[in-house]
Amino acid sequence: MSPTKILLASDGSEEALRAARTAVELSNELGAELHLLYVGHMPNVFYEAPGAMTLDPHLLDRMEGRAEEQAATRLEEQARRVREAGGKISQAHSKIGRPDVEIVRLAEELGADLIVVGSRGLGPLRRALMGSVSGSVLHHAHTSVLVARGQPLSFPARILVALDGSEEASAAVRMAVELADASGSELHVVHVGEMMPVYHPERHGYLAQYDTIQEEARRVLDEQVERIKAEGTAVAQAHLEMGFPDREIVALGEEVGANLIVVGSQGLGGIRRALMGSVSDSVTRHAHCPVLVVRGTHNA
Repeated sequence: MSPTKILLASDGSEEALRAARTAVELSNELGAELHLLYVGHMPNVFYEAPGAMTLDPHLLDRMEGRAEEQAATRLEEQARRVREAGGKISQAHSKIGRPDVEIVRLAEELGADLIVVGSRGLGPLRRALMGSVSGSVLHHAHTSVLVARGQPLSFPARILVALDGSEEASAAVRMAVELADASGSELHVVHVGEMMPVYHPERHGYLAQYDTIQEEARRVLDEQVERIKAEGTAVAQAHLEMGFPDREIVALGEEVGANLIVVGSQGLGGIRRALMGSVSDSVTRHAHCPVLVVRGTHNA
């Protein structure tokens, strides 16, 4: 499960710089290949007045050439920063186009195990019109994605992994365990019992079966913790929380001072996800530290 090939997407923003430091730390700690990507974009007129391209048949070629030159220059700047941070770049790539599309496409071409992106940055026009690039990459990538937030990740760390017994959460647990073992990090495990209201016909209303849900949540947590310990990994602390999974995971991350939160790409509350969006999306938006969203299978 541990990444062997990491793709870092950078654009020079402050968020991207934090992502770069995190990617370097992971690459060095795990001995993984580090690939760097910079995605350049065409001038705003290309998006705002596409009809202007027809006025001069050579205008588009000139615009593309200039964009490629600028992208190559920016890529070298980002590569220098990565090297100054102690990173060893296996290969540097420059592309022109929509950042989210190019990131996902290159990750598939390389067979990357992990994409590292900043929580913002990567194209103000694209972000304003279509939403954050990191969010789009999370939705469309076929591999795990780490969204850098807050302080850059450094090892040994305090890792918080969320579990719920689903296949996706099990993959997240395996990834967190391997990271903790490889880096000598402290591992915290959390399971959130989601309060699902049940209609009570005699009382003509909905009641939350707290005791039943808590008992089942405790069983799931204990089983998962025992499996982790049986494989020889120490669990610093197991946490049972009740409520909305995304809120409880983020709050616990702050409470324990987590340096990295690891979650599955799905799972973690079917009704909540259907109504409000996936828990992994919400955690990446609200956590105060890097969040690693793990796919159940890589490059599928």
